[in-house]
Amino acid sequence: MVLVDLIKKAVIEASTTFRNDQLDSYRRAIEIETNPNAKWVLELLLENAKIAKTNKVPLCDDTGIPHILIEVGNESQLPQSFFKDINNGIAEGLSELPARPMAVKGDSIERIEQSKGLYNNPEKLVAPSFMVDSMEGKGVNIHILMLGGGPEIRAHTYKVFHKRDHRKVFEEVLTWLRSEITMLGCTPCIPTIGIGRTHFEAASLMLKAMAYGDLNNQSELEKDLTESLNITNAGALGIGGSITALGSFVNIGPQRASGVRITCTRPCCCVEPRRSSVNLSSKYLE
Repeated sequence: MVLVDLIKKAVIEASTTFRNDQLDSYRRAIEIETNPNAKWVLELLLENAKIAKTNKVPLCDDTGIPHILIEVGNESQLPQSFFKDINNGIAEGLSELPARPMAVKGDSIERIEQSKGLYNNPEKLVAPSFMVDSMEGKGVNIHILMLGGGPEIRAHTYKVFHKRDHRKVFEEVLTWLRSEITMLGCTPCIPTIGIGRTHFEAASLMLKAMAYGDLNNQSELEKDLTESLNITNAGALGIGGSITALGSFVNIGPQRASGVRITCTRPCCCVEPRRSSVNLSSKYLE
């Protein structure tokens, strides 16, 4: 039951706690912002994060859908109950949080139409299929991402004809982001981008970008994307201001010999990416 408890705590941590790089980025944004109304919003968002952490309550009413990324050391073996324990930990975390009840009742058609209503129990909110990858050495890393509906509605996976110029790819990404971020509402955002050979690969790279992205360690490409969005002056909550994006996360994977690149872009909202990690040593796995 050790893993169940670790996952439960990780679900709660991801849902209630800003990472240090998030806190740092908000403090920098407050120092830079000159629009008094936007500065006030940023200060409130930072205060909201402090209250959420202190009281262990959700950062947002939309508590999100848990997505699980697992990295298994190539010298490790998984215990027999590994996946069952993760699912049980997720259920306990959602219940204790508590998460917003969002699981839809019924068969496949009834779930689409939402004709049977919702379950009242947060534990009914099951995670999508886990993404499992390998890593060097021993041990296992488990990353929990709590993904909210607003950014998902504004997310997009599509093809870009690159014309042998990476700028062409990011120009199209920025064009799309500029139109979507103004409708996101819950800014400042963190655009997260995965670029791969297939839609699945691009989406998985985007999820890894959320799991590993660091607002205190930005590449030149990530800085350029952020600056290109900030000059739109959409600002916090879309009320205007110089901080529309806190930073950017970009993950570029292997590419194929073709004129097309597949990009997956998700504008994480003002409380995202909500994430936490569990790192299991080889001793636990024995």
